[in-house]
Amino acid sequence: QVQLVESGGGLVQAGGSLRLSCAASGRTFSTYAMGWFRQAPGKEREFVIVSWSSSTTKYADSVKGRFTIPRDNAKNTVYLQMDSLKPEDTAVYFCAADPHWRSNYQSRSSYQYWGQGTQVTVSS
Repeated sequence: QVQLVESGGGLVQAGGSLRLSCAASGRTFSTYAMGWFRQAPGKEREFVIVSWSSSTTKYADSVKGRFTIPRDNAKNTVYLQMDSLKPEDTAVYFCAADPHWRSNYQSRSSYQYWGQGTQVTVSS
């Protein structure tokens, strides 16, 4: 059974950095599309960033230039490196994965596997 387990959430001041981890088990994820979504209180879950192969990364406009998605395929782990954090980045962050790259990568329906989420709070 495929499992995604996030870690690394917490409280950080605006302008600071935080790195989330998503460890995958049950498959070899090196060829999977792996990404992050987030959900703020009272809002829909929204796309943040996705990585596929060694050359394809897509970003939400709101995080471009601040967030990156390093991968360690040997460890079946993907990270979300968040820099220059803003209070509006406060949300529960979810790791997502799918065996296939899909053109509608911003849609939740494009991902088969999900983690349980980890809270990120950015104070002003």
